Amino acid sequence: MVGRFFRKTEDGPTAPMTGLAPVTETVAAPAPGGPDMVAERVNLHRFLLDKINLTILDSMEDSQLLDELRPLVRDYVRSNNLPLNAKELDALVSDTADEMLGLGPLEPLLKDDSIADILVVGPKTVFVERFGKISKTDVRFKDEAHLLRIINKIVSSVGRRVDESSPLVDARLADGSRVNAAIRPVTVDGPQVSIRKFSKRPLTMAGLVERGALPTGMADLLAAAVEGKVSMVVSGGTGSGKTTFLNALSSFIPEDERLVTIEDAAELQLQQEHVVRMETRPPTLDGRNEITQRDLVKNALRMRPDRIIIGEVRGGEAFDMLQAMNTGHEGSMTTIHANNPRDALGRMEQMVGMAGMPMSQNSIRSQISSAIHLIVQLSRMRDGTRRMTAISELTGMEGDVIQMQDIVRYNRLGVDDKGKIIGEFRSTGIRPRFLTEVQSIGLKVDARIFDPTTRF
Repeated sequence: MVGRFFRKTEDGPTAPMTGLAPVTETVAAPAPGGPDMVAERVNLHRFLLDKINLTILDSMEDSQLLDELRPLVRDYVRSNNLPLNAKELDALVSDTADEMLGLGPLEPLLKDDSIADILVVGPKTVFVERFGKISKTDVRFKDEAHLLRIINKIVSSVGRRVDESSPLVDARLADGSRVNAAIRPVTVDGPQVSIRKFSKRPLTMAGLVERGALPTGMADLLAAAVEGKVSMVVSGGTGSGKTTFLNALSSFIPEDERLVTIEDAAELQLQQEHVVRMETRPPTLDGRNEITQRDLVKNALRMRPDRIIIGEVRGGEAFDMLQAMNTGHEGSMTTIHANNPRDALGRMEQMVGMAGMPMSQNSIRSQISSAIHLIVQLSRMRDGTRRMTAISELTGMEGDVIQMQDIVRYNRLGVDDKGKIIGEFRSTGIRPRFLTEVQSIGLKVDARIFDPTTRF
């Protein structure tokens, strides 16, 4: 039966209307022992291109699209004598809908909530990360051109481009998932895509505690620090959960504050109502009109923010961020790539130097020590778990060295029979200096968490 999204013609039951967009091919690995449907999927899409009124696809619900596609696909399968059972037919209909409205072979992976990262290594190989472990999937693309079409569909939706003259790009999906793509000539084996999936239900601090990322007492301390406008940096390696942790921390910012977020690709999930979100812009084809994080930080200072939250500092914007923290924007937060709190300070010092300001090493360190109060260190363990491994407080300068003291540490004790790392959180016995200021505004912190004999 012909639905309202199709129309009859002399050549067949349906035909397209004018102004149609091209339909690309959707490809998944064939079932073990079953036929390779790559060529048939290509032919099917050509068949549907001549049948479907694509101009109103965006207005259709998923269930409506599937209802309209199913009889057409069934007719095609029957006329071409394809050996498909009912389950395989439904999968073919679903894949076709994914290619038309979504990202083709990637759609099932994007819908799987257990997957944290999708890593495409050329058109024939796709890996995913689940629960901290990377595994290979059966998903594949028809060829390199098919993968490039999917990449262009992603980047064009946020006003960016990727081509031979600009082969590297950062973008995001409609749901906020972060995407990085690299194509030839900088990649040898075809297009490479990395997707850090956007959590539909962002982890709260309670969720992180439940997963063992940090103890309850330290979560309470960090919550009080955020509410008390203690400026902090979340440090960690790639994939250690810095953005997730920053999102969880931001939930303790009072609702009556104005926040400005600055990122390369917007992915922070702040829960407050009064949030101004900004992201960078790459240069145009002629190399002009680039907007960097440093430009956005400078502009943010004119937008009357209470706090500035930078997704990650990588360069000269570190100088402007420190200036903001030292001039009335206490409680600002950011993340940085570093293996430990002391390395984070070293990287911060180097990035301030990248700003090109005529500052001595001592003055740079003085700016850092007065602007940043806490460094929260995160690590991704060998067993795939992510944990907070240290909370360190900056206490000022002694000579030309920034003084820092650990408030809590995570100590690794060994590995169990299943390869899981065994460890414990232990306080160092040092009470943070900001505690008095936090308590003076009525925030309570249990003093027992600073007892080194306390086992969390």
